[in-house]
Amino acid sequence: MSAPIAPFPQVDHQRTLFADGMALDCGAVIRPMAVAWRGYGTLNAAKSNAILVCHALTGDQYVAEDHPVTGRPGWWANIIGPGRPLDTERYYILCANVLGGCMGSTGPREERTDEAGRGLGEPWGTDFPPVTIRDMVRAQRRLMDHLGIRRLLAVIGGSMGGMQVLEWAATFPEMVFGAAPIATAAYHSAQNIAFHEVGRAAIHSDPDWKGGRYWEDGRVPAQGLSVARMVAHITYLSEQALTRKFGRRLRGASALTFLEDVFEVESYLRHQGSTFVRRFDANSYLTITRAMDYFDMAEEHGGDLSAAFRGTRTRFFVASFSSDWLFPTADSRALVRALNAAAANVSFVEFQSDKGHDAFLLEEPEFHRALGGFLAGCADRLGV
Repeated sequence: MSAPIAPFPQVDHQRTLFADGMALDCGAVIRPMAVAWRGYGTLNAAKSNAILVCHALTGDQYVAEDHPVTGRPGWWANIIGPGRPLDTERYYILCANVLGGCMGSTGPREERTDEAGRGLGEPWGTDFPPVTIRDMVRAQRRLMDHLGIRRLLAVIGGSMGGMQVLEWAATFPEMVFGAAPIATAAYHSAQNIAFHEVGRAAIHSDPDWKGGRYWEDGRVPAQGLSVARMVAHITYLSEQALTRKFGRRLRGASALTFLEDVFEVESYLRHQGSTFVRRFDANSYLTITRAMDYFDMAEEHGGDLSAAFRGTRTRFFVASFSSDWLFPTADSRALVRALNAAAANVSFVEFQSDKGHDAFLLEEPEFHRALGGFLAGCADRLGV
Protein backbone atom coordinates (compact mmCIF):
# COMPACT_ATOMS: atom_id res chain seq x y z
CA MET A 1 0.00 0.00 0.00
CA SER A 2 1.45 3.36 -0.97
CA ALA A 3 0.67 7.04 -0.57
CA PRO A 4 1.41 10.14 -2.67
CA ILE A 5 4.56 12.11 -1.99
CA ALA A 6 2.52 14.86 -0.31
CA PRO A 7 0.36 12.93 2.17
CA PHE A 8 -0.38 16.21 3.91
CA PRO A 9 -1.23 19.51 2.20
CA GLN A 10 1.54 22.01 1.52
CA VAL A 11 1.66 24.71 4.20
CA ASP A 12 2.91 28.27 3.80
CA HIS A 13 5.17 28.30 6.85
CA GLN A 14 6.59 31.38 8.53
CA ARG A 15 10.24 31.10 7.53
CA THR A 16 13.43 33.12 7.69
CA LEU A 17 15.82 32.54 4.80
CA PHE A 18 19.57 32.90 5.25
CA ALA A 19 20.97 33.36 1.75
CA ASP A 20 24.56 32.73 2.82
CA GLY A 21 23.57 29.40 4.34
CA MET A 22 25.55 27.59 7.02
CA ALA A 23 28.50 25.19 7.19
CA LEU A 24 27.65 21.93 8.97
CA ASP A 25 29.78 19.86 11.31
CA CYS A 26 30.24 17.31 8.51
CA GLY A 27 31.90 19.99 6.34
CA ALA A 28 29.04 20.44 3.88
CA VAL A 29 27.45 23.86 3.34
CA ILE A 30 23.68 24.29 3.10
CA ARG A 31 22.99 27.38 0.99
CA PRO A 32 20.50 28.97 1.31
CA MET A 33 19.16 27.81 4.68
CA ALA A 34 15.59 28.29 5.82
CA VAL A 35 14.41 28.16 9.43
CA ALA A 36 10.64 27.83 9.95
CA TRP A 37 9.42 29.13 13.29
CA ARG A 38 6.53 30.43 15.35
CA GLY A 39 6.33 33.04 18.10
CA TYR A 40 3.74 33.49 20.87
CA GLY A 41 3.30 36.53 23.07
CA THR A 42 5.18 39.82 22.66
CA LEU A 43 8.91 40.44 22.59
CA ASN A 44 9.55 43.31 24.99
CA ALA A 45 11.46 46.44 24.05
CA ALA A 46 14.66 45.20 25.69
CA LYS A 47 14.27 41.81 23.94
CA SER A 48 14.96 40.17 27.29
CA ASN A 49 11.85 38.01 27.73
CA ALA A 50 12.40 35.41 24.98
CA ILE A 51 12.15 31.71 25.80
CA LEU A 52 13.19 29.22 23.12
CA VAL A 53 11.33 25.90 23.15
CA CYS A 54 13.19 23.07 21.40
CA HIS A 55 11.04 20.29 19.99
CA ALA A 56 11.52 16.53 20.17
CA LEU A 57 12.08 14.07 17.32
CA THR A 58 8.60 14.10 15.81
CA GLY A 59 7.56 17.57 16.97
CA ASP A 60 7.72 20.85 15.09
CA GLN A 61 7.30 24.59 15.55
CA TYR A 62 3.53 24.44 16.12
CA VAL A 63 3.94 24.13 19.85
CA ALA A 64 1.00 26.23 21.09
CA GLU A 65 -1.57 26.36 18.31
CA ASP A 66 -3.64 23.96 16.24
CA HIS A 67 -1.44 22.11 13.81
CA PRO A 68 -1.98 23.23 10.18
CA VAL A 69 -1.93 19.62 8.91
CA THR A 70 -3.61 17.53 11.59
CA GLY A 71 -5.81 20.19 13.21
CA ARG A 72 -4.78 18.88 16.63
CA PRO A 73 -3.74 21.22 19.48
CA GLY A 74 -0.07 22.19 19.70
CA TRP A 75 2.09 19.57 21.35
CA TRP A 76 2.78 21.75 24.43
CA ALA A 77 -0.34 23.91 24.34
CA ASN A 78 -1.22 22.72 27.84
CA ILE A 79 1.60 24.80 29.39
CA ILE A 80 1.84 27.78 26.99
CA GLY A 81 -0.54 30.70 27.21
CA PRO A 82 -1.76 33.45 29.55
CA GLY A 83 -1.36 32.42 33.18
CA ARG A 84 0.29 29.10 32.31
CA PRO A 85 3.88 28.10 33.19
CA LEU A 86 5.08 29.58 29.89
CA ASP A 87 3.02 32.73 30.35
CA THR A 88 2.61 34.54 27.04
CA GLU A 89 1.62 37.72 28.91
CA ARG A 90 5.12 37.79 30.42
CA TYR A 91 7.32 35.86 27.99
CA TYR A 92 7.85 35.70 24.25
CA ILE A 93 7.83 32.02 23.34
CA LEU A 94 9.72 30.88 20.23
CA CYS A 95 9.88 27.46 18.61
CA ALA A 96 11.73 26.57 15.40
CA ASN A 97 11.49 23.48 13.22
CA VAL A 98 14.90 21.79 13.41
CA LEU A 99 17.35 21.76 10.53
CA GLY A 100 16.65 18.50 8.70
CA GLY A 101 12.95 18.62 9.57
CA CYS A 102 9.99 18.54 7.22
CA MET A 103 7.82 21.44 8.38
CA GLY A 104 9.45 24.33 6.58
CA SER A 105 13.08 24.33 7.71
CA THR A 106 15.67 23.16 5.22
CA GLY A 107 15.70 19.38 5.12
CA PRO A 108 15.53 16.33 2.84
CA ARG A 109 12.05 17.25 1.61
CA GLU A 110 13.14 20.72 0.40
CA GLU A 111 14.62 21.49 -3.01
CA ARG A 112 18.27 20.51 -3.37
CA THR A 113 20.73 23.27 -4.18
CA ASP A 114 24.25 23.34 -5.59
CA GLU A 115 27.27 24.99 -3.97
CA ALA A 116 26.16 28.37 -5.30
CA GLY A 117 22.71 27.97 -3.80
CA ARG A 118 20.94 27.38 -7.13
CA GLY A 119 17.93 25.05 -7.08
CA LEU A 120 18.32 21.73 -8.88
CA GLY A 121 14.64 20.93 -9.33
CA GLU A 122 14.35 17.91 -7.04
CA PRO A 123 14.32 17.22 -3.30
CA TRP A 124 17.50 16.60 -1.34
CA GLY A 125 16.29 13.15 -0.28
CA THR A 126 19.09 10.90 0.98
CA ASP A 127 21.66 13.36 -0.43
CA PHE A 128 20.85 15.77 2.38
CA PRO A 129 24.05 16.06 4.45
CA PRO A 130 24.15 14.47 7.90
CA VAL A 131 23.36 16.99 10.60
CA THR A 132 24.14 17.08 14.31
CA ILE A 133 22.30 18.45 17.30
CA ARG A 134 24.88 21.25 17.30
CA ASP A 135 23.98 22.07 13.69
CA MET A 136 20.33 22.38 14.72
CA VAL A 137 21.30 24.73 17.56
CA ARG A 138 23.55 26.84 15.34
CA ALA A 139 20.66 27.29 12.90
CA GLN A 140 18.49 28.45 15.80
CA ARG A 141 21.26 30.83 16.86
CA ARG A 142 21.13 32.38 13.38
CA LEU A 143 17.41 32.98 13.90
CA MET A 144 18.02 34.63 17.30
CA ASP A 145 20.62 36.93 15.74
CA HIS A 146 18.17 37.80 12.97
CA LEU A 147 15.55 38.71 15.56
CA GLY A 148 18.02 40.82 17.54
CA ILE A 149 17.80 38.56 20.63
CA ARG A 150 21.21 38.74 22.28
CA ARG A 151 20.37 36.59 25.30
CA LEU A 152 17.56 34.12 25.91
CA LEU A 153 15.75 34.18 29.21
CA ALA A 154 15.62 30.40 28.95
CA VAL A 155 15.95 27.48 26.58
CA ILE A 156 13.73 24.51 27.39
CA GLY A 157 12.88 21.19 25.80
CA GLY A 158 12.28 17.50 26.38
CA SER A 159 13.84 14.39 24.84
CA MET A 160 15.69 15.49 21.68
CA GLY A 161 14.63 19.01 22.66
CA GLY A 162 16.57 18.52 25.89
CA MET A 163 19.65 17.56 23.89
CA GLN A 164 19.36 20.87 22.07
CA VAL A 165 19.05 22.67 25.41
CA LEU A 166 22.32 21.11 26.60
CA GLU A 167 24.03 22.01 23.34
CA TRP A 168 22.82 25.60 23.63
CA ALA A 169 24.20 25.82 27.19
CA ALA A 170 27.55 24.33 26.16
CA THR A 171 28.06 26.08 22.81
CA PHE A 172 26.52 29.51 23.50
CA PRO A 173 26.58 29.85 27.32
CA GLU A 174 26.65 33.65 27.16
CA MET A 175 23.25 33.59 25.43
CA VAL A 176 21.44 31.29 27.89
CA PHE A 177 20.40 32.56 31.32
CA GLY A 178 18.27 29.54 32.19
CA ALA A 179 18.31 26.02 30.75
CA ALA A 180 15.70 23.30 31.35
CA PRO A 181 16.72 19.93 29.87
CA ILE A 182 13.78 17.61 30.49
CA ALA A 183 13.54 13.81 30.18
CA THR A 184 16.82 13.70 28.29
CA ALA A 185 20.48 12.73 28.51
CA ALA A 186 23.90 14.00 27.52
CA TYR A 187 24.29 11.11 25.07
CA HIS A 188 22.11 8.65 23.17
CA SER A 189 22.31 5.17 24.67
CA ALA A 190 23.02 1.94 22.77
CA GLN A 191 19.46 0.79 23.52
CA ASN A 192 17.98 3.96 22.04
CA ILE A 193 20.19 3.71 18.97
CA ALA A 194 18.97 0.13 18.56
CA PHE A 195 15.31 1.18 18.61
CA HIS A 196 16.06 3.86 16.02
CA GLU A 197 17.77 1.30 13.80
CA VAL A 198 14.68 -0.92 13.86
CA GLY A 199 12.64 2.05 12.64
CA ARG A 200 15.15 2.88 9.92
CA ALA A 201 15.23 -0.77 8.82
CA ALA A 202 11.43 -0.75 8.51
CA ILE A 203 11.61 2.27 6.20
CA HIS A 204 14.43 0.79 4.12
CA SER A 205 12.57 -2.51 3.68
CA ASP A 206 9.41 -0.84 2.35
CA PRO A 207 9.07 -1.62 -1.40
CA ASP A 208 8.16 2.04 -1.98
CA TRP A 209 11.43 3.21 -0.42
CA LYS A 210 13.17 3.26 -3.81
CA GLY A 211 16.55 3.99 -2.27
CA GLY A 212 15.17 7.19 -0.79
CA ARG A 213 14.01 8.56 -4.17
CA TYR A 214 10.36 7.63 -3.61
CA TRP A 215 9.15 10.99 -4.91
CA GLU A 216 10.05 9.93 -8.45
CA ASP A 217 7.09 7.52 -8.40
CA GLY A 218 4.85 9.90 -6.50
CA ARG A 219 4.91 7.55 -3.52
CA VAL A 220 6.21 7.40 0.06
CA PRO A 221 7.29 4.34 2.11
CA ALA A 222 4.10 4.58 4.12
CA GLN A 223 4.18 1.10 5.63
CA GLY A 224 7.79 1.39 6.75
CA LEU A 225 7.35 4.86 8.21
CA SER A 226 4.21 3.71 10.01
CA VAL A 227 6.04 0.77 11.59
CA ALA A 228 8.92 3.06 12.61
CA ARG A 229 6.43 5.31 14.40
CA MET A 230 4.73 2.35 16.09
CA VAL A 231 8.03 1.03 17.44
CA ALA A 232 9.10 4.47 18.66
CA HIS A 233 5.72 5.17 20.26
CA ILE A 234 6.01 2.06 22.42
CA THR A 235 9.22 3.48 23.89
CA TYR A 236 7.45 6.72 24.79
CA LEU A 237 4.99 4.91 27.07
CA SER A 238 5.36 2.73 30.15
CA GLU A 239 3.97 -0.70 30.89
CA GLN A 240 1.70 0.89 33.50
CA ALA A 241 0.36 3.41 30.98
CA LEU A 242 -0.33 0.74 28.36
CA THR A 243 -2.05 -1.47 30.92
CA ARG A 244 -4.17 1.39 32.23
CA LYS A 245 -5.22 2.49 28.74
CA PHE A 246 -5.72 -0.87 27.07
CA GLY A 247 -4.88 -3.90 29.21
CA ARG A 248 -5.75 -7.00 27.21
CA ARG A 249 -9.09 -5.68 26.01
CA LEU A 250 -10.32 -7.09 22.71
CA ARG A 251 -12.05 -5.22 19.91
CA GLY A 252 -15.04 -7.56 19.63
CA ALA A 253 -13.18 -10.45 18.01
CA SER A 254 -15.05 -13.72 18.49
CA ALA A 255 -12.42 -16.07 17.05
CA LEU A 256 -8.67 -16.34 16.65
CA THR A 257 -7.52 -14.36 13.63
CA PHE A 258 -4.38 -12.85 12.20
CA LEU A 259 -6.17 -10.70 9.64
CA GLU A 260 -7.33 -7.80 11.78
CA ASP A 261 -6.64 -5.80 14.93
CA VAL A 262 -7.81 -8.02 17.78
CA PHE A 263 -6.55 -6.09 20.79
CA GLU A 264 -7.27 -2.44 21.44
CA VAL A 265 -3.56 -1.67 21.85
CA GLU A 266 -2.97 -2.95 18.30
CA SER A 267 -5.59 -0.59 16.91
CA TYR A 268 -4.08 2.30 18.88
CA LEU A 269 -0.57 1.70 17.50
CA ARG A 270 -1.82 1.34 13.92
CA HIS A 271 -3.66 4.65 14.30
CA GLN A 272 -0.49 6.31 15.59
CA GLY A 273 1.42 4.97 12.59
CA SER A 274 -1.11 5.97 9.95
CA THR A 275 -1.57 9.54 11.23
CA PHE A 276 2.21 10.01 11.44
CA VAL A 277 2.65 9.15 7.76
CA ARG A 278 0.37 12.03 6.81
CA ARG A 279 2.56 14.66 8.48
CA PHE A 280 6.17 13.43 8.40
CA ASP A 281 8.78 12.70 5.74
CA ALA A 282 10.70 9.41 5.79
CA ASN A 283 14.04 10.96 4.83
CA SER A 284 13.66 13.55 7.59
CA TYR A 285 12.99 10.73 10.04
CA LEU A 286 16.26 9.07 9.03
CA THR A 287 18.17 12.36 9.24
CA ILE A 288 16.89 13.36 12.66
CA THR A 289 17.23 9.93 14.29
CA ARG A 290 20.85 9.84 13.14
CA ALA A 291 21.45 13.27 14.64
CA MET A 292 20.20 11.96 17.98
CA ASP A 293 22.37 8.85 17.69
CA TYR A 294 25.51 10.95 17.06
CA PHE A 295 24.89 13.03 20.19
CA ASP A 296 27.46 12.47 22.96
CA MET A 297 28.57 15.59 24.82
CA ALA A 298 31.18 13.83 26.97
CA GLU A 299 32.93 12.37 23.91
CA GLU A 300 33.10 15.85 22.41
CA HIS A 301 35.03 16.97 25.50
CA GLY A 302 37.56 14.17 25.91
CA GLY A 303 35.19 11.99 27.92
CA ASP A 304 34.66 14.65 30.61
CA LEU A 305 31.05 15.84 30.55
CA SER A 306 31.68 18.50 33.18
CA ALA A 307 34.17 20.16 30.82
CA ALA A 308 31.27 21.07 28.52
CA PHE A 309 29.89 23.36 31.22
CA ARG A 310 32.98 24.54 33.10
CA GLY A 311 32.71 28.19 34.07
CA THR A 312 29.05 28.42 33.03
CA ARG A 313 26.78 31.03 34.60
CA THR A 314 23.64 29.43 33.21
CA ARG A 315 21.03 28.28 35.73
CA PHE A 316 19.83 24.71 35.15
CA PHE A 317 16.57 22.94 35.92
CA VAL A 318 16.90 19.21 35.23
CA ALA A 319 13.75 17.07 35.32
CA SER A 320 13.11 13.36 34.89
CA PHE A 321 10.13 11.02 35.33
CA SER A 322 10.14 7.85 37.38
CA SER A 323 8.62 5.57 34.72
CA ASP A 324 10.65 6.89 31.79
CA TRP A 325 12.75 3.94 30.59
CA LEU A 326 13.80 5.64 27.33
CA PHE A 327 15.69 8.40 29.19
CA PRO A 328 15.75 7.06 32.75
CA THR A 329 16.42 9.13 35.85
CA ALA A 330 19.94 7.70 36.05
CA ASP A 331 20.80 9.70 32.91
CA SER A 332 19.59 12.91 34.53
CA ARG A 333 21.54 12.18 37.70
CA ALA A 334 24.70 11.69 35.67
CA LEU A 335 24.09 15.07 34.03
CA VAL A 336 23.52 16.72 37.41
CA ARG A 337 26.77 15.26 38.78
CA ALA A 338 28.64 16.71 35.82
CA LEU A 339 26.98 20.11 36.32
CA ASN A 340 27.88 19.99 40.02
CA ALA A 341 31.48 19.19 39.11
CA ALA A 342 31.45 22.27 36.86
CA ALA A 343 30.16 24.36 39.81
CA ALA A 344 26.95 25.15 37.90
CA ASN A 345 23.78 26.45 39.51
CA VAL A 346 21.52 23.41 39.12
CA SER A 347 18.28 22.08 40.61
CA PHE A 348 17.01 18.57 39.90
CA VAL A 349 13.64 16.89 40.42
CA GLU A 350 12.48 13.38 39.59
CA PHE A 351 8.70 13.45 39.22
CA GLN A 352 6.65 10.42 40.13
CA SER A 353 4.55 9.42 37.15
CA ASP A 354 3.37 6.21 35.50
CA LYS A 355 3.07 7.82 32.04
CA GLY A 356 6.56 6.98 30.78
CA HIS A 357 8.69 9.22 28.60
CA ASP A 358 5.66 11.10 27.27
CA ALA A 359 4.91 12.40 30.77
CA PHE A 360 6.61 15.71 30.00
CA LEU A 361 3.99 16.35 27.29
CA LEU A 362 0.98 15.36 29.39
CA GLU A 363 -0.88 16.69 32.42
CA GLU A 364 1.67 16.59 35.24
CA PRO A 365 0.75 19.45 37.61
CA GLU A 366 3.80 19.12 39.86
CA PHE A 367 6.14 19.28 36.88
CA HIS A 368 4.26 22.26 35.47
CA ARG A 369 4.48 24.14 38.78
CA ALA A 370 8.20 23.43 39.13
CA LEU A 371 8.99 24.48 35.56
CA GLY A 372 6.88 27.60 35.93
CA GLY A 373 8.63 28.45 39.17
CA PHE A 374 12.05 28.06 37.59
CA LEU A 375 11.14 30.34 34.69
CA ALA A 376 9.59 32.93 37.01
CA GLY A 377 12.74 32.89 39.12
CA CYS A 378 14.88 33.52 36.05
CA ALA A 379 12.58 36.35 34.97
CA ASP A 380 12.59 37.93 38.43
CA ARG A 381 16.38 37.76 38.53
CA LEU A 382 16.60 39.61 35.22
CA GLY A 383 13.82 42.06 36.04
CA VAL A 384 11.54 40.80 33.26
